[in-house]
Amino acid sequence: MNIALIAHDAKKELMVQFCIAYCGILSRHNLCATGTTGKMVAEATGLSIVRFMSGSQGGDQQIASRISCNEIDLLLFFRDPIGAKSTEPDEANLLRLCDVYNIPMATNIATAEALIHALEHGDLDWRDIVNPK
Repeated sequence: MNIALIAHDAKKELMVQFCIAYCGILSRHNLCATGTTGKMVAEATGLSIVRFMSGSQGGDQQIASRISCNEIDLLLFFRDPIGAKSTEPDEANLLRLCDVYNIPMATNIATAEALIHALEHGDLDWRDIVNPK
């Protein structure tokens, strides 16, 4: 599976800790991330991560374009819900695209843990259900 990682500044350390905890599962998948998040996770875990620009420079949009091209299967986006951000329109579009293309997404650690456990047990093969062969 292709998994995208994004974290607001206040949630980057939480994303790092999450990826350390689930490194064994994540290592079996293709990972991409926005710039700083990807750098921090890669340095802490040794995971191979394709890094895009930082979110404020268009990294969210780069991931959104991959979602719309069916190149992302799961999005882990640890958001800081407190305070307005200049990138909120891009983030709203990213979340909308996940809904349009039926991409499982987590915006907090509780949902991320539920999705990562489902991934580990093979319960996220939803594309076979939505698009049977």
